[in-house]
Amino acid sequence: MSSEQKVAIITGASQGIGAALVKAYRDRNYRVIATSRSIKQGSDPDVVAIAGDIGDPATAERVVNEAITRFGRIDTLVNNAGIFTAKPFTDFTLEDFSSTISTNVAGVFHITQRVVAEMLKQEAGHVVNITTSLSDHAITGVPSVLANLTKGGLNSATKSLAIEYAPTGIRVNAVSPGVIKTPMHAPETHEFLAALHPVKRMGDIRDIVDAVLYLESAAFVTGEILHVDGGQSAGH
Repeated sequence: MSSEQKVAIITGASQGIGAALVKAYRDRNYRVIATSRSIKQGSDPDVVAIAGDIGDPATAERVVNEAITRFGRIDTLVNNAGIFTAKPFTDFTLEDFSSTISTNVAGVFHITQRVVAEMLKQEAGHVVNITTSLSDHAITGVPSVLANLTKGGLNSATKSLAIEYAPTGIRVNAVSPGVIKTPMHAPETHEFLAALHPVKRMGDIRDIVDAVLYLESAAFVTGEILHVDGGQSAGH
C-alpha cells in the first residue's frame, strides 16, 4: 500500500470530540487509526478501529503496530482520551485516582513514546494533547483536582516535548478546552455549565476540531497551549 497518504492516530475516538476528529481528518484525506475502549470497525477501509484501554501499554503497542503495518507511517497523534470526575477532593477514591492516572497520564505516555519513535524515523510529525482550561483557572463549584493534577501535567509535558523535539521536525501542541457540549453533559446541566464561561455559552465540538486542524496546518507553531474556552482561562 502506498505510504504517501498521511496517517493520524486519534484516541478516545468512539464519540464526541474524538469521533468528530476522525471525520475531520478523513475529510482532509488522512487515513486514521481510531482507538477507544468500545469502538467498533465501520465500513471505511481507511479508518481502522482498535478497541482497548489506552492506559494499557499493550493497546499503545497494538495501535502503533497497526498504523505502521497497514499504512506505513504516522503523521499525527491526537491524545483526546481523558477522564474528568468532579468530586470534592476528600471524596476521591483510590479507584478514581488510579483510573484517571491510567487514562490521562499513562495513556498519553505509552502511545506518545511509541509514536514519537516512529516520527523520528520520518523526521516529521505532530502531536496534539487535549487538556482542560481548568488547569489554568480553577472555578468555584467545579472541583477538579484530579483533572488538574493530570491535565496540568500534560500542559507542562507538551512544552517540554516541543522543546526536546523541535530540531527533529516533530511539533507538539495542546488544545485546552472549556466545557464542550458533548454526550457526557446531560441537557439539564447546560445552563449551569454555560454560565461558567465569560461568553455565557458552552463550546461546540466543532470549536475543538477547528483548533486541532489549525494547529495541524500551523507549521511554525509548537509548544502552544491553545485555549478554546470562551475566555475562561483569562479570568472572571
